[in-house]
Amino acid sequence: MTTVLCCDENEKAQLTRRGLIRRGLAVGAGAALTGLAGEALSTSLAFAAGKYTGDVLVVVSMHGGFDGLSAFAPIGDTAYFQARPGIAVPTAKVIAGDGMFGLHPAMAPLLPQWKAGRLAAVHAVGQSNPTRSHFAAMEAMENAAPGTSIRSGWLDRMLGLTGASGPLSAVSMGDAMPARLLAGPSADVSMKGLDEFTLAADGKKPMAAALRAMYADAPPLLAGPAMAADRALAATASAKGAYRPANGAEYPDSDLGGALRDVARLIKADSGLVTAAVDCGDWDMHQGLGPAVKGQRMYDNLADFSAALAAFVTDLGETAMKNVTVLTISEFGRRVKENSSRGVDHGHGNAMMLLGGGIRGGRVYGAWPGLDPASLVAGDLAVTTDYRSVIGEVLQKRCGVGALNDVFPGVKPSSFGLAAAR
Repeated sequence: MTTVLCCDENEKAQLTRRGLIRRGLAVGAGAALTGLAGEALSTSLAFAAGKYTGDVLVVVSMHGGFDGLSAFAPIGDTAYFQARPGIAVPTAKVIAGDGMFGLHPAMAPLLPQWKAGRLAAVHAVGQSNPTRSHFAAMEAMENAAPGTSIRSGWLDRMLGLTGASGPLSAVSMGDAMPARLLAGPSADVSMKGLDEFTLAADGKKPMAAALRAMYADAPPLLAGPAMAADRALAATASAKGAYRPANGAEYPDSDLGGALRDVARLIKADSGLVTAAVDCGDWDMHQGLGPAVKGQRMYDNLADFSAALAAFVTDLGETAMKNVTVLTISEFGRRVKENSSRGVDHGHGNAMMLLGGGIRGGRVYGAWPGLDPASLVAGDLAVTTDYRSVIGEVLQKRCGVGALNDVFPGVKPSSFGLAAAR
């Protein structure tokens, strides 16, 4: 469930407990607290006891259907070039790889991480039930419990097992609405940006103090959202204000650059962040994906994505990155064969990326099914690895999650060895 924290300051309604809950708390533009209202709310609003000691997990959702066949081009598969005569990444242009796969040239900002063994990919990943509907596929990917009655997001379930106890344990950062990844009973915060996460009219009027007094003796079901908002606002105070990225890092002036910059600020402020969900959209390239040159959609999007991630790593520095893992997910991949508009339509199998000090990178993992027509699934790259198993290996080795069944029912972690145990 989601309690949206928005308010029309021109509204003349009386400020009462019931009215405030009905309208929602006023916490900046585009801010929200999720997992705190409705039937999923526990009668006890206390967070799980204990201190989390695992990695900060940053999940980047590449909405629209990311084309893993461009980012990690299967240059060793001749069928790749046959299927994509106008948009395949030429072997001469890939910037790293192993002869079978090569990195798209727009990913040059991440090349140092690849060479240092901190960036990896897993190819031919995806969901077990193919669908080419953005909404259905993303909903299923974020829920990650097909065939069950579970309705929470997998990141919410993971959070519930960590023992996290802070008001900023989980944050959805950026312009997107709160991610379904975090839907469920665990407390989390959604904000457009760190400096914009404020209580409307506070400063002119003692709104925060008024909220605390108003809900001091209220039942937990009513007091929960207000008190959680108050704790979250207090916890962000030390991270706000003028900020200069460290180590010469330069974030691109883009939504993703701004979101990762704020995630880095929270990590460096020792805010108690356990996981952050960040949206990275505009990957739905039916038209104009284009060849691997500047000015083409895939090239420019990958360049921004790579520059933002590279700045994030540089800003945090090597020591902090030892305790951070970034992974990407997308609802589906793109079709193998290019269309007449130099784009690719909705597909199935895909590639996901992993980045961090605990990742054994510099390689592409996974069983490659091949791109010859007989190996495809209705014209799409076949899925040989359940994306949940890859995340599961990270959760167990880097985030201290024990029984994976509580996060991904019926799924076993991958055995690639792509993450080192803490």
